[in-house]
Amino acid sequence: MRQAGISSRKICAVIALCVSWMAFLPAGAADPDAPAGLPASFDSRERLAKPDLAGVARLRFLTSVDFPPFNFIDQTGKLTGFHLDLVREICRELDLTAKCQIQAVPFAELRENLEKDAGEAVIAGVAVTTGLRRDFIFSRPYMRLPARFIVRSDAGPANVAVLAGRPVGVVRGSVHEAMLSSYFPTHRPVPFETQAELLQAVKDKKVDAAFGDGLQVAFWSTGPQAEKCCRLLPGAYLSETFLGEGLTIMTRKDEPAISGAIDHALLSLSRSGRLAEIYLRYFPVDIY
Repeated sequence: MRQAGISSRKICAVIALCVSWMAFLPAGAADPDAPAGLPASFDSRERLAKPDLAGVARLRFLTSVDFPPFNFIDQTGKLTGFHLDLVREICRELDLTAKCQIQAVPFAELRENLEKDAGEAVIAGVAVTTGLRRDFIFSRPYMRLPARFIVRSDAGPANVAVLAGRPVGVVRGSVHEAMLSSYFPTHRPVPFETQAELLQAVKDKKVDAAFGDGLQVAFWSTGPQAEKCCRLLPGAYLSETFLGEGLTIMTRKDEPAISGAIDHALLSLSRSGRLAEIYLRYFPVDIY
């Protein structure tokens, strides 16, 4: 697993790209009538003070190019995605737009570049581990990736309870296999070696449902390979034990003001609805 909550996949060609922040187009205002979509990651009563950032000369975010829809190269060759829009909003919230930059490097080199002071923060879906917590600070999660059930549209059950005792596909040895056994002990797990085999089994009616990464199954269900065969069952399942802490921003321990400022900005964006607006922009299928 390279990214938090995302299974291994074929990686796009990685290039180094440093983009001036002013090159990005401004984001549109959030639609007040749009569905919230993204669950809140902060207590509505919480208050986080904005640190003094007067001495910050540069705020460079390091990312990769192979984590769609979070960061990827579009058809015009431009680095784009959820993470870039989020960084723009963080910098706007902190009044640091003129000092903000984003640089894409190979995923395996993110930690090294952060340690060498080539950037001040990493936003690339890095999984939070005990080892990394010893050396770095992680922001509050701005998104948690859920587990979901997917079934055939024409013959699938109406809800999760109906799946009791019936065959439910999972990827062998995955956190979702362990999570299914823990959360739904009455369901009958059927292991498959790969995600592709698992989803094909649902499509071919070899199992009554599949249980896996909500991001992957949601996008697959609306993609050409699914051929409109399948739908998500109601219910998004979150678990820090099985799925980790979620997507966060990693910073160095010698820059506590920057870490505090990022948490302050994320809280403000969550409370104002701007974080949810970015989510709706890149997730036409609600993964929750």
